[in-house]
Amino acid sequence: MKYVLDSNIALKWVLAEVDSDTARRLRAEFHNPIHELIAPDVFPVEVAHGLAKAERRGVIPQGDADRLLTNVLSTPPHVYPYLRLLKRALDIASPARIGVYDCLYVALAEREGCELVTADDRLVRTLHPTFPFITSLAALP
Repeated sequence: MKYVLDSNIALKWVLAEVDSDTARRLRAEFHNPIHELIAPDVFPVEVAHGLAKAERRGVIPQGDADRLLTNVLSTPPHVYPYLRLLKRALDIASPARIGVYDCLYVALAEREGCELVTADDRLVRTLHPTFPFITSLAALP
């Protein structure tokens, strides 16, 4: 199956969080290749941002972000240029009051006709009624 992979799922590959086991299973299935994973090309930046934030909050030791980023990027999703998605992402973001970065993932899933897997409950709650292809990581079998 083809999925757009939200960066918050990749963070669960390397951080001990709720549903990390499900995220790691998805990664293994991608590696095997049961699934195809894709993302907008802002994906590595968002992962790096999340890891830097985890360092600042003391979730991971200072200096671990680089090693964990290397781990995530050892099996990266196929990335698509965000510029081609930006207008649609903005069209989605403004009325929904959701960040444009998040809506890049929604726009890519819409364009590619596949599911977006995310751990962002607010994104699911807010946009799933309009975009039923948005799936919570917790809802994966």
